[in-house]
Amino acid sequence: MGSLTTALLNSASALEVYQQAFNVIENNVTNANTPGFSAQTQTLEAGPFDVGTGLLGGVIAGPVTSADSPYLDRAVRSQTQQLGSAQQQASDLGAVQSLFDTTGQALVPGALNAFFSSFSQLAVNPNDPAGRQDVITAAQNVAQQFNANATGIQQAATSVQNETSDTVSTINNLASQIANINQQYATTPDSTQDGGLQAQLNSALDQLSQYANYTAISNPDGSDTILLGGQTPVVIGSQALAISAHSASSGTVITDSQGNNITAQLQNTASQTNGAALGSELETTNVTLPGYLASLNSVAQTFADTVNTALSQGVDSTGAAPTVNLFQYNATAGVAASLSVTNITPAEIAAASTSAPGGNGNALAIANLATQPVLGGSTITQAYGNLAGQVGQDVANAQQEQTTQQNLVDQAQQQRSAASGVSLDAEAAQLIQFQQAFQAIGQMVTTLNTLTQTLITMVAT
Repeated sequence: MGSLTTALLNSASALEVYQQAFNVIENNVTNANTPGFSAQTQTLEAGPFDVGTGLLGGVIAGPVTSADSPYLDRAVRSQTQQLGSAQQQASDLGAVQSLFDTTGQALVPGALNAFFSSFSQLAVNPNDPAGRQDVITAAQNVAQQFNANATGIQQAATSVQNETSDTVSTINNLASQIANINQQYATTPDSTQDGGLQAQLNSALDQLSQYANYTAISNPDGSDTILLGGQTPVVIGSQALAISAHSASSGTVITDSQGNNITAQLQNTASQTNGAALGSELETTNVTLPGYLASLNSVAQTFADTVNTALSQGVDSTGAAPTVNLFQYNATAGVAASLSVTNITPAEIAAASTSAPGGNGNALAIANLATQPVLGGSTITQAYGNLAGQVGQDVANAQQEQTTQQNLVDQAQQQRSAASGVSLDAEAAQLIQFQQAFQAIGQMVTTLNTLTQTLITMVAT
């Protein structure tokens, strides 16, 4: 009787174990498309079996294991960081590219060509008041185009700074989510086997990798410590430490929860381009756009100084040396942004050379500046074209990097999904396997029950 009872108990225990396995399979199937979820497996362990010593064996439910691969997780997040950086750079610089014309027919190049052409026309009739006024009008158009170009770059920088503030807010929100998940790991028994909690953590870490370069340190209890730039903690246990974005004369500054400047840890550099969206935004605001503006200022200043110097070497309509420059600017405020035409009058345009008052010598000399290398071996128009070309190349590189990184992210995600995602085919096969075992045990229970009833009847009679 005892053996039959023991067999019944073992069989009943086995049914409970397989019911747990069914629950795990059901959870896997329903979460097959849940972000961050990794397939789980109910492990089965054989109980000690030795009839001679009374060890009756049976099946025991072991721990629920996860197929999550920290190595593949890191691979996905590393590629996602670089994709986030490339996407952000392509977007931000794409907005700047429209400020530069490479055809030579519009914006600054078009205005420069029209300006030098106005002096060519003036040389045909150097004493024509209308021609002199055309020179002033063309000069005003050049100044306005430089102004607009500089303003556009500055507006782009402001826009990126606003995006940076939004990115920092997103990072802080994700850090808070991770801290809350850590708190659940710390307070929930056996939480390391909680597939839902692990999925939430994986999803939050995947999202964070799009916005920031970070290092995640896994703790024994299943929680993660998050270090931005590999150095600055933003999540320690259940505590989230917020970072902040500030505007400064040098661009955008990121500080940690203690007010320390951590910009250098996060900003993309020539040797580190995996800083995700935040790293790209900082590079664009603090390095790239100021570089464009500095080049634009150099072109504008060289143009203005060269024209002013050339005019000072001639004489005006009265034969006198000019006393008023054509262009003026404030270097402190930015040459391109402040460039303007003085209150010079048409009669004060020095179209003639000192050796031939009333002639067109100086007008021709200024018109010829269009083809003279005056800035780094380039003409003014070529120097501006070099800047426009650099912007276009930067955008093209960012777009190419975005395409490349998207492919790499897709590959990394596919590898992770194959290794740790839920395979419905595999779950179906395991379900059939367990179902057969469950049915066999059920049949055994039925048989044992019949034997027990027979034995009871025999004893009773």
